[in-house]
Amino acid sequence: MGIYLNCKKPYSLFASEKAKPYFVDKSMILKELIPFVQSGKSYICITRPRRFGKTVMANMIGAFFSKGKDSKGLFQDMEISTVKESEKYTSQYNVIYITLNEVPDECCSFRQYMARIKKILTEDLMAAFPEYFLNPAAPIWDILNKIYEEGDFRFLFVLDEWDFIFHRDFVTEEDKREYIHFLSCLLKDQPYVLLAYMTGILPIAKYSSGSELNMFMEYTMASEELYSEYFGFTEHEVDALYGKYLKQQPNPQITREGLRTWYDGYHTKSGMRIYNPRSVVASLTNNNLGNYWTSSGPYDEIFYYIKNNVDEIRDCLALMVSGIPVSAHIQEYAATSMNLSTKNEILSAMVVYGFLSYENGCVVIPNKELMDKFADMLQKEPSLGYIHKLAYHSERMLRATKTGDTKTMLEILEYAHNTEIPLLSYNNETDLTAVVNLVYLSARDSYHIVREDKAGIGYADFIFLPVINKDDDCIILELKVNGTPKQAIEQIKSKKYMLRFMPKLGEAPRYTGRILAVGIAYDKVCKKHSCEVEVLKDNRLL
Repeated sequence: MGIYLNCKKPYSLFASEKAKPYFVDKSMILKELIPFVQSGKSYICITRPRRFGKTVMANMIGAFFSKGKDSKGLFQDMEISTVKESEKYTSQYNVIYITLNEVPDECCSFRQYMARIKKILTEDLMAAFPEYFLNPAAPIWDILNKIYEEGDFRFLFVLDEWDFIFHRDFVTEEDKREYIHFLSCLLKDQPYVLLAYMTGILPIAKYSSGSELNMFMEYTMASEELYSEYFGFTEHEVDALYGKYLKQQPNPQITREGLRTWYDGYHTKSGMRIYNPRSVVASLTNNNLGNYWTSSGPYDEIFYYIKNNVDEIRDCLALMVSGIPVSAHIQEYAATSMNLSTKNEILSAMVVYGFLSYENGCVVIPNKELMDKFADMLQKEPSLGYIHKLAYHSERMLRATKTGDTKTMLEILEYAHNTEIPLLSYNNETDLTAVVNLVYLSARDSYHIVREDKAGIGYADFIFLPVINKDDDCIILELKVNGTPKQAIEQIKSKKYMLRFMPKLGEAPRYTGRILAVGIAYDKVCKKHSCEVEVLKDNRLL
């Protein structure tokens, strides 16, 4: 056993993960990998956004196949144990497991980074195979080939976070080419390779010039369906976890719909719904709906991708924050560019890194967890121009709505119009919807805002559901282009949208504040807004 060769690390890490209360068994991926191990010289690269279970899967694969520690007991109660003869492959192989996001102390050069990897792996091989008189100065592939030729030993490689080095400041373009060349020499067309299983965020296609790493089959969230169910949680898996949560938590604060609103929104190529796994587990563990996946980075983590071309992406942001899909041509390799400039490059990078979801030719902000980050950016980044200005006034807009101050509401809407926002062509209610979302952006801090929501006998344009204080005002907002606010409020009444806030028979009231009907209209001839606010019901007076 060594640091990389047949190490205990993947076993230990996976055993710890399996012992956690909200563990999800995804061991059937092993059934799909066994044929590749049998045939040999197989190459798989799985790319997903961070926190989508790539490392857990790499640990499981290393733990299952490695001779480093007998793992039969670890897998005996998992789904893979139902596969006939799966035990034949458990703990039977020489596994080289390298976590490529580890760097030497005070590492300041690519040479230091690579020297550590080469030194550790060479020492492991020499300690494990002393009888072959290996030359420590030889390239690693020469050492492995000698072991293969003299002892007929073959190896299974698990390389986690393969693209980590591309994000380090000290790495040059020449270093990147040298790194790709190293991986190619180590793995490509080598008889000692049984399987090379590699994970990362970025696809390898555009990093690898020519044919250096073309032996890998790449599987991404947007372009390949195979293996999709093993990365992220499916609807069924979240249902099962939520059932565990209700049994284990004496004072549950999370609803199943809350998990869907906060952490759903991703899709596989076939359209299967996928939840962010880290956030779901953290939420259930902490008994709280919060921002877990992106909590490690501020809003400028998102702004990084758009700062080079704010002008082209600005309207896209306004539409996406409004819940309106934006058409895009996604090329996942575009994320490798450090100088993103075109709209499609920027949106492609944001899909690859998980900030946007891609489906049916369009990108959207997937869930509330990410929507909060986008809203934070819009309110704090002045370079976003009109979007920032409208978001900045959103606290005033919500306050004016609650107090029935239609004068201030009109002032803000007219301000929006006078800034000559491109969206304010108001060709249809979609354009007006985008602007309304922006002027009520701060409401997301205390409300769950739903568009086109089923209410009464129709669909309301906007429903504001209080999530912080059930005694807060409930808001129903209806839009009219070339209509009047009165018509909007009459529609709210006639279609009984207020029923959306009413408890079901036998239930206690979910909301105890007022129910406000808000009508906002725009006259395309006069180019003027108008608005009204009416109290439909005041539960505090009952």
